[in-house]
Amino acid sequence: MLLLALLLPLGASATHIVGGELDLQHSTGSNYTLTLNLYFDAINGSAGALDQSLIAGIFDKTTNQRLTLVTLPLTSNTFVQYTNPACAVGSLSTRKLVYAKDIVLDATTYANPAGYYVAVERCCRNLSISNIVNPGSAAQTFYLEFPAVVRSGAAFIDSTPRIFPPLGDYACRGELFYYDFGGVDPDGDSLVYDMVTPLNGHSTAAANNTAPLPTGAPYSPITWNAGLSTRNQIPGSPALGIDAHTGRLTVRASNLGLFVFGARCSEYRRGVKIGETRRDFQLYVLNCPTNTAPALQMHLAGSIINYRPGRDTLRLLPSGPRCLTIRYTDPDANSVLTMTSRPVNFTVPAVTFTTTATGTVRAATDTLTTTLCFPECTDTKGKVYLLDLIVADNGCSLPKHDTLRVAFTATQPPNAAPVLTTSFPPAPLPISDDVPAVVRVTMGQRYTATLAGTDADRNALALTATGAGFDLAAVGMQFTAQNGTGQANATFSWEPSCTAVAIAGEGGLLVHFQLAETGPCTPLPQTRTVRFEVVPAADPAVFKPANVITPNNDGLNDFFYMPDLPLDFCDQKFANIRIFSRWGQQVYSSSERGFQWGGMGTGGLYYYLVTYTDGRKFKGWVEVIL
Repeated sequence: MLLLALLLPLGASATHIVGGELDLQHSTGSNYTLTLNLYFDAINGSAGALDQSLIAGIFDKTTNQRLTLVTLPLTSNTFVQYTNPACAVGSLSTRKLVYAKDIVLDATTYANPAGYYVAVERCCRNLSISNIVNPGSAAQTFYLEFPAVVRSGAAFIDSTPRIFPPLGDYACRGELFYYDFGGVDPDGDSLVYDMVTPLNGHSTAAANNTAPLPTGAPYSPITWNAGLSTRNQIPGSPALGIDAHTGRLTVRASNLGLFVFGARCSEYRRGVKIGETRRDFQLYVLNCPTNTAPALQMHLAGSIINYRPGRDTLRLLPSGPRCLTIRYTDPDANSVLTMTSRPVNFTVPAVTFTTTATGTVRAATDTLTTTLCFPECTDTKGKVYLLDLIVADNGCSLPKHDTLRVAFTATQPPNAAPVLTTSFPPAPLPISDDVPAVVRVTMGQRYTATLAGTDADRNALALTATGAGFDLAAVGMQFTAQNGTGQANATFSWEPSCTAVAIAGEGGLLVHFQLAETGPCTPLPQTRTVRFEVVPAADPAVFKPANVITPNNDGLNDFFYMPDLPLDFCDQKFANIRIFSRWGQQVYSSSERGFQWGGMGTGGLYYYLVTYTDGRKFKGWVEVIL
């Protein structure tokens, strides 16, 4: 959570509350965690005012009826770490107190489309606040809104957006103060920010009313001093404001003092507001030592001409220099300067410093130098990319910067695609993974193919083969590659088995062959996809069993048999033969492919039925002549 720490004038009389915010996070099902982050003045606040628990109320937005009270026990008590310890002041120390409790928001109770709100009331604020009336009697109401947990009969889950940590602890009069108040939302909702007047509520400085049971809205706001308002909470040029989209707070305060301010983060889902949380903070404005901003200049390595922002565009070519020389300095002696780069309208590639980008200016005449290089593979694809070069000092309360925006175009070295040739049959045009080549391999025979890759750019080549959803070795496929620079060769071989047939099913086995190259900025891999199908060995040309036998023991046509039966193919096997009399009585049965039947000793017409395990059947008749 974001914190702006309180810094009070020495000797000032003060109470203990600096600010805070409520937070509601979904865990599982109907379970949520309700949290209050409260900031406590560890220097001027009394340790006796440190609550061991606080009470939150949950209310219906339509009726303001209180649905429940939740006791939030103190679960964490830590000191706030400041952005730049070197800028800290000894009289400034703030504790972050976390009060949290797991709660259940069931769909039967929290189903009002208008939503709900949570409130915690506590008194009092610091006496030294400069911008509100009677600050010693001003209380605080911590407030957030959340939607119904069910919508259109379905669960509707929402968590409070999380705000980033602080970037500064106090502001210097006449200097621009800023920090990133923008947050992230666990649900991906859109966030909108605005300034709001902090809420006072019903608690008072009376000893028995500093932490009353929260009651329903409306909550009275604090009262601004004359000339101040929600839009002018901390006077200056500019006055304190927040960017609606980014959450960036800025102010160049014109007055010294301690200022309370309020900001709101509203969350929207599909264009509809579903919740909000308010954050109540304080900012101290003081006189700071003069800090002059650093300055930088830049030119291409090997050139003495400085880059002119807004006029020059760098053109980075494959054969030309790709590094920038940056010189930066600061009129303030003993300033520590840090160089960073930030893409403006692109995300890749990362531009890196090849020399130290942080150094100390010992005197106003010192100049630091660093080198920034663009990767060889930077390619702006004909567009102009913008890169900010930023030098920052270590001044208080916030660093001062100088930014130089560099416009550049870049092209990468050319690369010709490698060539892949194979002995596989050609695929139907156009060649693609969706229309692979088909290779039919006969059971019991070995199939062999060769692959060769060449590259005119002499990049390193590698040939690989990958089964689509199966391991090549598991089905007996073998792939051996000899990879190298500018050339690669491979051999593929396979003798299918019934195991492979079972894995392939009716769709065959799909294998992706790839020729990959390494070294170029944009590799151009070549692929071939082949579908391997297993077919049985060719059946006898004619299946015409004899239909007459003469079982007279003369060695001619004594038995009925079928030497030309269709061949077995894995699980598609001969199952049995049965022979029936003309009246349908079974007279013979055998599960042996090499059966021999010599008749029943009775001449006449008989009928046979041959069955295979895959359901195929062959019917016919045979006549026995005695």
